[in-house]
Amino acid sequence: MARISVQPLSLPSMDLDAELSGLAAQEDLPSDLVWRLLRHPAARRSMALRRRDLTEQLIEEIVKLGSARSLAANTSVPADVRARLAEHAEPSVRCGVAASVADEPPGLLARLADDPDPSVRSFLAMNDHLSPELLARLASDPEPSVRSSIIQHWRDAPDWVRRALLTDADPNVRRDSASAYSPPADLLPGLLADPVTRAAAVPYAAPSLDLATDPDSAVREATAAHPDLPTGLRDLLAEDPDVFVRNVIAARPDTPLALRERIVASVETDSPLAEWILSSRRNPHTCPAPAPAPPILTREQAEVLLTKADL
Repeated sequence: MARISVQPLSLPSMDLDAELSGLAAQEDLPSDLVWRLLRHPAARRSMALRRRDLTEQLIEEIVKLGSARSLAANTSVPADVRARLAEHAEPSVRCGVAASVADEPPGLLARLADDPDPSVRSFLAMNDHLSPELLARLASDPEPSVRSSIIQHWRDAPDWVRRALLTDADPNVRRDSASAYSPPADLLPGLLADPVTRAAAVPYAAPSLDLATDPDSAVREATAAHPDLPTGLRDLLAEDPDVFVRNVIAARPDTPLALRERIVASVETDSPLAEWILSSRRNPHTCPAPAPAPPILTREQAEVLLTKADL
């Protein structure tokens, strides 16, 4: 009988952990292969986070094997499971739940807003299901990091909340709020007088010699980017000792070509990172294309991969 030569299947060249993680999230994967993948930590985390068809038995095994944190962030997990994970002893697990869980059962979000760990309350601030009352509660949270998190995710906060955050006792909260919110006119003088918020308030003020010669280069940089910058201040800032301030002037569309070329010639740096930042400001780069989705494997290809990983 003639021998039949069986050629090994050719799989794309990828990191083994990445291949297994991609396989673990593949739709319609036979259940026996899913259970085998549970033994691989990276694949288990991918499965816990991304699969939409997890059975009760799989969920319990994932929790038992220590991947509850990834499971908590999976919005396809039944509401009763996520509510149970909201009571988990590990704050990182409660964080995963807090960021996206709906109020099921009613009162769950309020309980998370009272969580003793501030990281959980900070993650809760990202949640799109929060009522205005819960948002306001987090905006006055005793922990500054929670108040800063609310600033990033509640951009349409009412005026009274914005005022409270713009005048917060914590300097980081004031800085974050001044960068996120347009300040009321009556608060602008105080924000300009505060060294912490001065640079962020510059776009809302009239450009002045005082701002263009401020000791803080961040204030001068913000002044250089002001849309109503007068020609005289533009030319003054074009000679600024700080390379980033000069670079902002070079990036302005109203800067004459000859002045722009002279500035660009003066902003060379030996640091590749600094050079990239400078050139990005003058010539914004487009984001790279997203990585292609992992290939869909047949059962035979999946078996080859699992065997390769000793699973």
